Amino acid sequence: MTLTASESMIIILTIAAVTFLTRALPFLLFPDHRETPKYIAYLGKVLPYAIIGMLVVYCLKETTLTVMPFGIPELIAVTAVVLLHTWKHNTLLSIAGGTLLYMLMVQFVFV
Repeated sequence: MTLTASESMIIILTIAAVTFLTRALPFLLFPDHRETPKYIAYLGKVLPYAIIGMLVVYCLKETTLTVMPFGIPELIAVTAVVLLHTWKHNTLLSIAGGTLLYMLMVQFVFV
């Protein structure tokens, strides 16, 4: 499917508008710089953990433990992510390291 120039422009403008609105929304909701409401502060504390939990479930949902390689690459990659994060406390390094290790294993080790 090929997009026309006008369709491409509509998509780009829509993405730009949504991005701008998500950035501006906190300032529109709380214009007078009062203290952040307690429920917003609560969500700021608990949502990152909930999102990470959902991502872990999403990434591991199709892992089969009854067929070779029995989830071994996934287990090794998850362990690497946990160890890297415990060691360096760097989320980007942990995710990149685990992803790289997993991809190397499924491409070269568990073929």
